[in-house]
Amino acid sequence: MTQMMSIAQPATQPSGIRTSITTDLSQVDLGALTRRCAVESRLFYNHQEYDPCFAYELFRRALVERNEDAWEHLYQHYFPLVEHWVRRTGAFTVSGETSDFFVSAAFTRFWRAIPADRFSSFPNLASLLNYLHRCASCVVIDSARAHSYADLLPEECINWNNQQLSHADEEATERVSRTEFWQLVDALLQNEAERVVVRCSFLLGMKPSDIFAQRGDLFSDVAEVYALKRTILVRLRRNPELKGMY
Repeated sequence: MTQMMSIAQPATQPSGIRTSITTDLSQVDLGALTRRCAVESRLFYNHQEYDPCFAYELFRRALVERNEDAWEHLYQHYFPLVEHWVRRTGAFTVSGETSDFFVSAAFTRFWRAIPADRFSSFPNLASLLNYLHRCASCVVIDSARAHSYADLLPEECINWNNQQLSHADEEATERVSRTEFWQLVDALLQNEAERVVVRCSFLLGMKPSDIFAQRGDLFSDVAEVYALKRTILVRLRRNPELKGMY
């Protein structure tokens, strides 16, 4: 029977790259693994050489083995980082949700997107964290865009959530619907000024005064921004093709 060895202190090779002297990491106790992850993370944040293989192994146990304890450690370990990403997403301030909500949503999206048989397509820790970062950004942006529907369409037209779909099918359907929705909206806009008003108002949550301050080259005054916004809303809400999507 193979004897399990404890995690040794990192060694430095002539190249200056730190490596781990250990047996197969899959045999390492979860508690020891998570403690080493914390050590390596501190080194990383302090801009020192670090070894990513321990965190990668934690991801592997959570996603391949579907180990609930490993997933809980992973969630707690990366919660502050994912929350930082969420708050840095431009749409967060207009989303109407808390950062905790989006962190949970990002991890859920990440979990669903990487079943065991897909894990091998992420060869290192950087690729996993990059994908988790994308999940964090996407859940915030999707939420902000969903709120935009309520502003651009009459409430009775927004009924896609009533469909009885699985989680995977629902996510795919919403993504397609939203893409089609914004493509149609864009086609109904007549010039750059209208596109700026829609983008800034309904995706970035900016007030007309802020839009005018940022893009005064397109408008004579704030009143023009207000008037153009009202005109756009009337046109979009009356458009039969846009209503027909829902």
